[in-house]
Amino acid sequence: MKYITPHNRSQMEFSSLDDLVEQDNQVRFIEVFVEKLDLTQLSFIAKTIKNEGRPSFNPKVLLKLYFYGYLNGVRSSRRLEKECKRNIELQWLMQKLIPNYHTIADFRKDNPQALKNTFKLFVLFLKDMGLVAGHTVAIDGTKVRAHNSKKNNYSSKKIERHLQYIEEKTNDYLNQLDTNDSQEDVVKVNNIKEKIAHLKENKIRYELLRTELEQSNEPQISTTDKDARALLVQGQVVEISYNMQAAVDSEHKLVVATHTINRNDRNALSDIAHEAKKNLQAETLTAISDKGYHNGRQLQQCKDNNIQTICAQQEIVNSNTKGTTPEYLVTKFIYNKEDDTYTCPQGETLRTQGTWHKKTSTNSYNFKKYRTSACKTCPVKHLCTGKEKGGREIDRSEFAETVEANAQRYKANTDLYRKRQEWNEHIFGTIKRKWGYNHTNLKGLKKVNGEFALIMTVYNMKRCMNILGMDDLIEKIKNWVPNYKGITHAFEKIVCFKAITANYFYQPKFAA
Repeated sequence: MKYITPHNRSQMEFSSLDDLVEQDNQVRFIEVFVEKLDLTQLSFIAKTIKNEGRPSFNPKVLLKLYFYGYLNGVRSSRRLEKECKRNIELQWLMQKLIPNYHTIADFRKDNPQALKNTFKLFVLFLKDMGLVAGHTVAIDGTKVRAHNSKKNNYSSKKIERHLQYIEEKTNDYLNQLDTNDSQEDVVKVNNIKEKIAHLKENKIRYELLRTELEQSNEPQISTTDKDARALLVQGQVVEISYNMQAAVDSEHKLVVATHTINRNDRNALSDIAHEAKKNLQAETLTAISDKGYHNGRQLQQCKDNNIQTICAQQEIVNSNTKGTTPEYLVTKFIYNKEDDTYTCPQGETLRTQGTWHKKTSTNSYNFKKYRTSACKTCPVKHLCTGKEKGGREIDRSEFAETVEANAQRYKANTDLYRKRQEWNEHIFGTIKRKWGYNHTNLKGLKKVNGEFALIMTVYNMKRCMNILGMDDLIEKIKNWVPNYKGITHAFEKIVCFKAITANYFYQPKFAA
């Protein structure tokens, strides 16, 4: 039987690395793009060359390595070092340089803001090439596992349970110690003393954790990654994780804004929407989001920043009643803006004294109360107030007008809202399921932000390769003139998970 003849390993050949890499290979795009960048303008840290010792690597070399690695599912610095030795594409891209894994890891760890600046600059490239419309974005978030286990995350209740268990076990061992002392069992006595000493060490550790938790004014604390938090992932499932936010443009489903936070979506809308508007350098913007983002204060902040929201509305509840029939829900009461009153379904007028009250909860806000004395003689009081003895009372928040305007836009744009999932969900599916980036390799909110900015930059690159084709994309990069104005600045302060109740499943009720 005849077989295909293999190549002779001993045969000498004259060829270059360039001959081994196809013209449409992604490494050629990475090479052109990175060489186009001014890394100093992007705030990359360049290590100074000492008079003695080996010179440092050019930051562009390491940036190319990370772009290639994340495009091909390789995140580990040790694996990247290994790929530099055996991968022909990387040998071409790195020009046969092989950085040590420590150098590779430090570059990613030391340049979180520079990686975020690179993402923003690439968004401007997308805008310059007409690949983003810059008018409408869909906003959503997804949870990614942090480098912190559940057992190393503590709330005040969990710490108290551990201390109570230690107290009970200590008493139990002391009782056993008395018994064995009387029996003069030296072996058991020494064993019990060791266990008691171990419990004392644990008690000191948990007491220190309790003190640290009290001083932090936070509901929980993580010992491995200080910024990681227990977040609700799905249903009743809680994981120690981060919440990666993304704003996706409507034109080609490209990501135009991203940052990672350590809280749920409730207070996240304004920040990500404002970042998208800033990255796109747009005057106005329409932001679409699901009901998890619905928050009166956030909607108001978007309005103040000239951002129009289409946010699915939370279920509106009655302010002070239980057992109310559908005909007398708060939505059936008509608000009269001119005289600041409500009209009930029976035609009675509910008035306010004009006093602002403060709602103290996870999301505090001011509100006014509206009442009417006609409730005392109303024939349908039992249908309106249920079993409540007092009359009907309606709370109107300071953000009610903005919330109502958003509700009207949501009802008028239901078809546009349904497209939100088409724009967002496939991005998270690609990143987490196909690429396996469902966890972070780094610790700390600042570093995690840098890594996921890198991931989103790589995602946009992959999309551009598919949309334009490699030749056209490389040609556009060569002719592009980067504009660094407004890109570089100090690291954005991402608000951490503070002053939030320990009940992670609590959903505050909205008044009218």
